[in-house]
Amino acid sequence: MSQKQRVLILAAHEAPKPAGGELGFQQVERVTRFDEAIRKLSEGQFDGLFIEGARLQDAIRLGRWVDLIDVLENFPEGVAIVDQENVVVWANRQFRAWSAHLSQSSSQEVAGNNFYAAIGKPEILGPEFSPLNASRACGTVTCCTLRVPDNRYFQIHVAPLLNESVPPRYLVVAMRDITSEVQQQQKLDAIHKAGIELADIKPDEIAHLSVEERVEILKANILRYTQDLLHYDVVEIRLLDPRTGELLPLLAVGLTEESRQRRLFARTSDNGVTGYVAATGKSYLCEDTGEDPLYLEGLRGARSSLTVPLLLHDQVIGTFNVESPDPHAFTERDLQFLEMFSRDVALAIHTLELLETQQVDAAQRSLEAIHGAIAKPMDEILNDVVTTMDLITSKEHADPVLLERLRHVLENARNIKRLIHEIGQRMAPTTAMPAVAPAHQPSRLQGYRVLVVDAQEEVRHEAHRLLERHGCIVETCDTGTRALSMVRSCSAGELYDAILSDIRLPDMSGYELFVKLKEILGVVPMILMTGFGWDPGHTIVKARQAGLLPKAVLYKPFRPEQVLETIEMVAKSVPRAVAAKS
Repeated sequence: MSQKQRVLILAAHEAPKPAGGELGFQQVERVTRFDEAIRKLSEGQFDGLFIEGARLQDAIRLGRWVDLIDVLENFPEGVAIVDQENVVVWANRQFRAWSAHLSQSSSQEVAGNNFYAAIGKPEILGPEFSPLNASRACGTVTCCTLRVPDNRYFQIHVAPLLNESVPPRYLVVAMRDITSEVQQQQKLDAIHKAGIELADIKPDEIAHLSVEERVEILKANILRYTQDLLHYDVVEIRLLDPRTGELLPLLAVGLTEESRQRRLFARTSDNGVTGYVAATGKSYLCEDTGEDPLYLEGLRGARSSLTVPLLLHDQVIGTFNVESPDPHAFTERDLQFLEMFSRDVALAIHTLELLETQQVDAAQRSLEAIHGAIAKPMDEILNDVVTTMDLITSKEHADPVLLERLRHVLENARNIKRLIHEIGQRMAPTTAMPAVAPAHQPSRLQGYRVLVVDAQEEVRHEAHRLLERHGCIVETCDTGTRALSMVRSCSAGELYDAILSDIRLPDMSGYELFVKLKEILGVVPMILMTGFGWDPGHTIVKARQAGLLPKAVLYKPFRPEQVLETIEMVAKSVPRAVAAKS
């Protein structure tokens, strides 16, 4: 050997002086303990290792250690070897780097320190709460999760080293950073909890709130959870109108005014990503808006978007869209999170729509069946008669005899409805009234004449069922034109106390109907109905500007008592209708 070589000697006992000179080495370090030899080998470069003959077994073990250390030094996970006092004997490069960061030390030197102190005295989260001692005592592999001071998470596996003795003198600890996995699970748990809270809408807790107030609460909760948990600031939720296929905005934050007003339909083309998702029921990740032909601008300058369907029992009821000014801002993991949350949003919306009046007893249901059986044919007779009367009147030479006969038919038809209504009121027991309606309301609405204008037959049927139960005389039609004919056919004593109309009719808007009725009546006892806060044509705003009462709006699905209260309010607020009835 050359005079410049550096050698480590594992001696049998302490020598009074280094033996380097007599061995012919220039730099010699002498140790007597096995763990000291391991530490020295890990700390510095040696050109040779000299082991005294009396320590043959240690030489074999040390050779195995050196081979193991060579393998583990560049291992991607952190690895440390600790002794019986939990002191680190050796650590690989990754463990030393983590230790320097977690212990806030400028040095990466770890050997000689307590294992837990070397990684910042972490909190042990289990399942094994004393992994080093348990592995040493049982001679088996143990594992646990640690949370370190900077809120990162590590999983460690502890095993006896080389099964060299019982109990083992050394343990090998493998340490893996699982922060992203834990945070993902925490996020999933938080989203699941938020979804449960979002859908936990109890009728008795919100009975005092109007439907529009409930909608605002739901929208606020959706936005809060979206921003706090998913960290999305640009959000759009649209709900699908099953009649028309239009996607109507429920919630829009951070979007341009043009995109908010844009009409979209559930179609695979010419309706952007939102229309495509609604039509196919499949989520859509737009990684770069500049290269995606489907994308229509929502956020000004948006570079990526993520859109998922709102699914209820595998049926699309709407869409949930988020956007970002950065390209490739969303990942498959974001897609998973948003799909999970959107299921709970759909359930919450469905729960809100299912809030209905309480069931009545068998006598009341029988009475409703009678009304239901005659309501549609009687309304059709009334509609046909008044339409025919308008056609005859529009001619230059109207036949007065024919008109008189038609008026007689109209009067008889209304008398039949009134007679059935009065008999039904006498038959129905007071206990048949739903518990949600105050006891005084039937007498207050008794004899009120109400016209309901809606293209949906089920809405007209429901109007008969609810209002006739409370003493109202109900007539219905499906278009604005027929509604005008029905109003013109009324004599002074038969004017309607309230006219309920959907904001969108097949032939005109609710606002247009209000204006035409105003030309006939002067003051109109009108109530506009709309679905779930939708008013894309600003019908309600325009009607209010034209004289619609401030509270004369009902949002579907509405509470029965809200309908009754609104009818009573409107009837009392329009003197002409009340005076005509009295």
